[in-house]
Amino acid sequence: MRFALRPMTIRDYAEVIHLWQSAEGVHAGEDDSRRSISSFLRRNPGMSLVAQDGRQLVGAVLCGHDGRRGYLHHLAVAPSHRREGIGRALVERCLAKLHARGVRKCRILVLSGNRRGRAFWRALGWVWPPEVTLMMKNLDEEGC
Repeated sequence: MRFALRPMTIRDYAEVIHLWQSAEGVHAGEDDSRRSISSFLRRNPGMSLVAQDGRQLVGAVLCGHDGRRGYLHHLAVAPSHRREGIGRALVERCLAKLHARGVRKCRILVLSGNRRGRAFWRALGWVWPPEVTLMMKNLDEEGC
């Protein structure tokens, strides 16, 4: 099957959020509002991508960087289009875009229970550094 990659725009939001919400192993939550995704896309123009089969959106990934490290978020491919190279193509194109901007390392977050996702990333050569532990703070909580 053929597919085309193109930059994600906010006009894709409804289809993308539906894809993320229906994809096992992807957690699309309150931080993925239309406003939040619009802000991310503006801060990282042309970096995030969607895959299309004709008019159907079949894959998506958020891609951005902070000037030194790249980040990929919410890689998802529709179940009907898996094992066709779409996920790999999205990742490779994002990494090429990051590299072209001088970014030399990229990070991802994978939910600990997402065995299929972990296997996918390992197959692409990604590793989990044992010296890293993810921590976070909700800025909406008291005391910020």
